[in-house]
Amino acid sequence: MKKIILNISSAFIFGIAGAFVFFKFNGESPTESSFRQDAMKGLLANYANKIGDGNLSFVLASKISTPCVVFIKTTAMVQQRNPFGWFFDGYDPFGSIGQVSSTGSGVIVRKDGYIVTNLHVVKDANTIEVVLNNKKKNYTAKLIGTDPSTDLALLKIEADNLPNLVIANSDDLQVGEWVIAVGNPFNLTSTVTAGIVSAKGRNINIVNNQFPIESFIQTDAAINPGNSGGALVNLNGELVGINTAIFSKTGSNTGYGFAIPSNIVSKAVKDLIDFGEIQRGYTGLDAAEIDEKSETVNKTNEGALVLNVSEGGPAQKGGLKTGDIIIKVQDKPIYSKATFDEHISYYRPADKIKISYIRNGELKETTITLTNKDGELALNKNNNVSSEKLGANFAPASKTELQKYRIANGVKVSNIHQGLIANMNIEDGFIFTKLNGKLCTDAKALIQELENVNGKIQIEGVGSDGGTRYYNFYY
Repeated sequence: MKKIILNISSAFIFGIAGAFVFFKFNGESPTESSFRQDAMKGLLANYANKIGDGNLSFVLASKISTPCVVFIKTTAMVQQRNPFGWFFDGYDPFGSIGQVSSTGSGVIVRKDGYIVTNLHVVKDANTIEVVLNNKKKNYTAKLIGTDPSTDLALLKIEADNLPNLVIANSDDLQVGEWVIAVGNPFNLTSTVTAGIVSAKGRNINIVNNQFPIESFIQTDAAINPGNSGGALVNLNGELVGINTAIFSKTGSNTGYGFAIPSNIVSKAVKDLIDFGEIQRGYTGLDAAEIDEKSETVNKTNEGALVLNVSEGGPAQKGGLKTGDIIIKVQDKPIYSKATFDEHISYYRPADKIKISYIRNGELKETTITLTNKDGELALNKNNNVSSEKLGANFAPASKTELQKYRIANGVKVSNIHQGLIANMNIEDGFIFTKLNGKLCTDAKALIQELENVNGKIQIEGVGSDGGTRYYNFYY
C-alpha cells in the first residue's frame, strides 16, 4: 500500500512539474512566468512536506490528536409536562422534574486541564463529567465561561500534565487539504474519520444569538452526533477547528460537517481565561451578503455589504456608509459576510483596524477604532450577577443591544443551567424588559423578585432572534 501511495504521489509531483514546464515556455510575459514559477515551487514544497516518505500522515496525526480529545457526559434536570398542561396558562402544576443525559466531545487545549467544547454540548447541564482517552479516570468539570456568539464553551478539570493539541492558524488552511475529525460519535470513543476541506467561510444559520459569528470550515470527513466539540485536525496533528454541526436530513452524516475555525477558538480561550468573558470589538455596522444591485454598481461579487451604520459608532466615524462593500480587513481578503464577522471577532475593544472598501467602483481605505458593547474603548467588564436558585447569570443589557432591539431598558440572562430559569424554558440571551408590568433595569433587583416570587408572574422581553416574548407562570 505504501508503495502504491508513493507511486501516486510521484506521478502527481511529475504532473505538476510538467505543467510548470509547459507554462514556462508557452509565451507568458516574464512577470507572469515568475509568478507562476513561485506558485509551483510553493505547491511542490508544500506537497512534499505533506507526503514525507510517501506515507500520508493520517496515522501520525491520529496518534497525536486522539489522546487530546475527551468524552463528555452531561446530566440536566428538566420539567416534564403532562399532556393537559396547556390548561394552566404557562405553568403545569402536575409536571414533574426528570433527569436527562447527553454526550459529546471536547479538546484539551492546555496541559493544566482547560478543555474546549461546544456550548450546546454543556448547555443547561447540572453536572459535566469528563472521561480522558485512556479511560483511567473521570473528572467533574467546571464551566469557566461561554461564547454564545460562536457556540463555544471552556471547561476546567483539576489535572496536570495532560496531552494537549497545538492550535494552528486556520487562515492557512486550504480548500482541498486533508483533515481528520476526532470525537466520540454514538458513544464510540476515540473515533477518527478523514476527509478534505470542502469550503471555508460557511454561514449555515444555526447559532441562535443576537450577534452570531458563523464562518465554518466545511469538510466531508464523517461527523455524527457525539462528534460535537471534538477536534478537526490537519496532517501535522494540529487543531484547525472544533467540530460543531452536520448537514443532514437523517440526523447522521450524509457528506458535510462544519467546524469552528481554530483562530476563533484561540481568541475565545484566551479571553475566557484572562478576563472571564469574551472581549469582542464592535464596528458599529451591520454587514450582509452582496446583493445584485450592489454587485452591479461596485463590479464585484466578493466582500461584505454595509447594510446599516450606527449613529456615532466606529464605522460612521471612519467614513463608512450604507452600500459600501468591504473587501479587506487588515489586508486580509473578505469574501463574504461570514469572513468579515470572523476577522472582526479576532480583535478587542480599542483595537484599530484598517478596512479596504469599494464605493461606486472606487477603492477606498479607512481605519476604525473598535469599541466594547457599550460603545466605549475600555475592555468589557464582567458585570454578571449570578443566582444559584435561578440557575443563571444576569447583567444589564448593553448599549449595543438596546440600540439593536430599539428598547429603552433590559436585563439579559446568560449561562443558564439547573434552576428556575431553565424550568421556565427561557432561552440563553433573553432580555427581560418587564416583570409584572414593572421595567427591568437592575440585575440584582430582578434576581430578588424572581427568587421570592409567589403567585402569578408575567414576563415580557426580547428573544435572541429579536422577537418579543411573553411568559405567564404561577408559583
